[in-house]
Amino acid sequence: MNDLFATLSEMFSYAFLVRAFVVGALVSICSALLGVSLVLKRYSMIGDGLSHVGFGSLAIATALNLAPLSVSIPIVIAAAFLLLRLGEKTLIKGDAAIALVSTSSLALGVIIISQTTGMNTDVCNYLFGSILAMNKNDVYLSVALSITVLVLFVLFYHKLFAITFDETFAQATGVRAGLYNMLIAFLTALTIVLGMRMMGAMLISALIIFPALTSMRLFKQFRSVSICSVCVSIGCFFTGIVISYVYATPTGASVVLVNILAFIVFWAINSLKKGRSIMKNKGAGAFAAFICVLLAAGCGNGKEPSSLEAPTAFAAVKSNNAGTASVQLSPRDEAENGGSGGTRAAGASAETIEIKEKLFIAQVNDVYLNPEDYFGKTIQLQGLFKLQQYEGKNYRFVIRYGPGCCGTDGNAGFEVAWDESFTLQPQYPQEDDWVEATGVLKSYEEDGFPYLYIALTNLTLPDTRGAEFVTQ
Repeated sequence: MNDLFATLSEMFSYAFLVRAFVVGALVSICSALLGVSLVLKRYSMIGDGLSHVGFGSLAIATALNLAPLSVSIPIVIAAAFLLLRLGEKTLIKGDAAIALVSTSSLALGVIIISQTTGMNTDVCNYLFGSILAMNKNDVYLSVALSITVLVLFVLFYHKLFAITFDETFAQATGVRAGLYNMLIAFLTALTIVLGMRMMGAMLISALIIFPALTSMRLFKQFRSVSICSVCVSIGCFFTGIVISYVYATPTGASVVLVNILAFIVFWAINSLKKGRSIMKNKGAGAFAAFICVLLAAGCGNGKEPSSLEAPTAFAAVKSNNAGTASVQLSPRDEAENGGSGGTRAAGASAETIEIKEKLFIAQVNDVYLNPEDYFGKTIQLQGLFKLQQYEGKNYRFVIRYGPGCCGTDGNAGFEVAWDESFTLQPQYPQEDDWVEATGVLKSYEEDGFPYLYIALTNLTLPDTRGAEFVTQ
């Protein structure tokens, strides 16, 4: 129990994880409530279709360099209304309408991205989810829209209940079924767009389907199913994100896996209540065993970062590491006229933010997404020292490698340059040396574009190396 509290305390020390919990919990509640109506109306796969539309709209936003959510929301809402209209036609049934719209949108998105930015890591974030990389504007908009969905659902709960169970009878009693069907489509579209950031276009439909199906194993009334779905959805999300943190697994996939286990548990309880043995159903038993094997394999592969020994100060650079005066310095070095390492810069922030091995990529992304939270603060990280030359200038980085997109590897880290308080010729280690860099986050402008970098106050060579390849 103490280990659990320690893990939770460590998790909530990350600001971006706190934002992930808040947004994820709200999206989980919205998807669970709407999922009950969608499953009962046999329209549960609308989430999958709208998520593909969302991916296509994100591709358009990326190509036009616009805010993703501001573009996706109106397009996905329009697609939801279109799906309802197509579903009302006798020639195109609901499932066929979803397949028609979803595949067309996905194909359009792939073509647009392949002709503009390419299939990069950011595209994978929208395909498979990356809730750990949200800026503050995304969070504020997500919270506002989630609250809107919840308020509208509560206000029109009885009308939604009526059209969910018997739409024809509801119309006969004067309920405007078409209007409330459109309301369900509108709320679902909002939830899909918000949930895509967490679960990705490929997995968001699971967040809508699983809690409702799980609750229906034990409960039969609409209200009790809705309440249970909310509890299951929040519990699975919380458990999934903790597993993702502890074992460095993808967040969206971890949440779905926990939902699968919850469904199996509820199904087993329901079977026991009816006096049936779970082992009689060989298919379900084999599936449950397969899931347990996957969990055991995942737990066995989880690695805790090794503790680092006290680093050796990189005060006097070896003679074969000395920088040459003939090489033109980067704009940061030219402006700051840096010097040799190993000395603390005067005026550096006393608050040091350590970029740890666990969640390395997520925390680096958070710095880039929310730089205003980090400007002027001291950042410390370990990684490989890399040198890149562009137009006769040297650009120096401290990075680690991470998962990229479509079979390629990416990297994450920061550009580094010596702080302006140094007056001597800047000295740097050799290429691919494992270093620990400490400095203050700053920015500079080059060719009209802003760039972040760490103004070094200290550079050391640790006695032990961390993991060059990180998963999160």
